[in-house]
Amino acid sequence: MSRVGFLTLGESALTPVQRAFHSFGFQFRTALKWSALVIPMAMVVGSLCALFLWSLDRVTELRFAHGWLLFLLPLAGALTGYAYHLFGKSAEAGNNLIMEQIHQPGDGVPRRMAPFILGATVLTHLFGGSAGREGTAVQMGGSIAGAFARSWGLKSLDLRILLMAGGAAGFGAVFGTPLAGAVFALEVIAIGQIRHDALIPCLVAAVVANGTCHAWGIAHASYRVAYLSDAMVPAQAFHLEWLLMGKVLIAAVIFGYAGTLFSEISHRLSSLFKLLCPYAPLRPALGGVMVIGLVFALGTREYLGLGVTSPNPSDVTLASFFTSSEAHPWAWWWKLLFTAVTLSSGFKGGEVTPIFFIGAALGHTVAGLLGAPLDLFAALGLVAIFAGTANTPLAGTIMGIELFGAANSVYIATACFVAYLCSGHSGIYLAQRVAVPKNDRGAVSPGVSLKDLREKKTGSP
Repeated sequence: MSRVGFLTLGESALTPVQRAFHSFGFQFRTALKWSALVIPMAMVVGSLCALFLWSLDRVTELRFAHGWLLFLLPLAGALTGYAYHLFGKSAEAGNNLIMEQIHQPGDGVPRRMAPFILGATVLTHLFGGSAGREGTAVQMGGSIAGAFARSWGLKSLDLRILLMAGGAAGFGAVFGTPLAGAVFALEVIAIGQIRHDALIPCLVAAVVANGTCHAWGIAHASYRVAYLSDAMVPAQAFHLEWLLMGKVLIAAVIFGYAGTLFSEISHRLSSLFKLLCPYAPLRPALGGVMVIGLVFALGTREYLGLGVTSPNPSDVTLASFFTSSEAHPWAWWWKLLFTAVTLSSGFKGGEVTPIFFIGAALGHTVAGLLGAPLDLFAALGLVAIFAGTANTPLAGTIMGIELFGAANSVYIATACFVAYLCSGHSGIYLAQRVAVPKNDRGAVSPGVSLKDLREKKTGSP
């Protein structure tokens, strides 16, 4: 049918009121369609995330109770490597596969990805690997979304949107931050671009998955920032301390470069493991040996697992950076190294929770140097390094507000935005594409992936 402006010939004959009703009817039918598609998928993802979080708690308790399990980490790595080698196929690519399928749908996200990543991540944590949760949750969400898409025969645009909604569901449920989960899925696909056609599906998916996870009795960790905790923003006058803002800017630059450091060390270690051990299934075993070596070299197990809890009250944990004034100036570096070795060698899990630890530890250290509030800067580091490494400044800001409240929102946003800009065109997701370059626009072509940029710069994958 030919077009007159944005209206068909039939629509152009309608009165404004009729066109309004016509538009409303279309939007209503679209909302019903996506509700029918997204809600059952999100409930399944939320339930799987609940099982995953419950399993992590149980295996972490087992590891705390039986220290000898650490010495089986190389064996667990070999089992993970062989399982993915023999049966995992494309699921080995993890989050990057989901991004690639959103950019250009092909063979789809396999159903096997969900059980594989769930089982492999639980093994990693049971035996002491330093890994997180986000990668597992997003991959489970993408796998379940892909399965639903195939059963409904979805193609092209609808498939892309459902995969994004699956990622939003997983991220929102595993961290208890549904708004950040929705924005993360919209923002992470391409640097500098948000897919507005997926706004409602991603929001619905994240909220439903988070609610489902809570319905199973799962509780998420909470961290309190005492600084301005009693302020009600924006009910009271806008709060801004210029001296404090200057310190936030300095810290944000440090956070941005720290995020780049984490990404680069992870990618370089991955290349090193390929060089040292050409046979892929044995790389995680080598990584497990290196993790054990780091434990004995430092004489501590503080940097194993998530780093959220510890059986030893004197150990440094993620929570301790919000409550303790004791200095641990290099805790961020050791967690970075433990995590990079674990994940680069082939163990499964996510990067984001260790990044939270790294960011909070570095923020705590920087605050001590600058004479700033320790808990506030721990919170800023937690979300800002995430924003820089994932290239998701809006998701980082919203996550900071969901986790810590709105009282310090201007500092949270500043830290995330500046860290994002300072992290450059690097990141933990190599399939991420550059839609709008951060800088050097003439040197970075829109649409290029971070993997292509990295290969161009270093000459290695």
